[in-house]
Amino acid sequence: MSTDKKRVQFRAPNRLIDRTDALAEVLGEDRTDILVTALREYLQDAAHDDALTQEIAAAYYDGEISYEQLKALVGAEEAANLRVMKQQLDDGFVDEIAGL
Repeated sequence: MSTDKKRVQFRAPNRLIDRTDALAEVLGEDRTDILVTALREYLQDAAHDDALTQEIAAAYYDGEISYEQLKALVGAEEAANLRVMKQQLDDGFVDEIAGL
């Protein structure tokens, strides 16, 4: 895991932040640790959600996200599989196969 960190700023409902702070106090951690853990777990779960993976793949096929973004979302192996699929869906590839 990379130790590089990027500072982000966002707005969240007060109640959600209050709950985060309360959990951080119980666990002896700070708010950032709780939010990073929650975000990491959400992204990990999302990578295994078939419906969401299909949406991510569609965004990649439509050129809305880059291969690097795809890899960050679904992992290197799944990204490689989706890149091969995109190449296979390319008209040039279909024409090439049809010409065989």
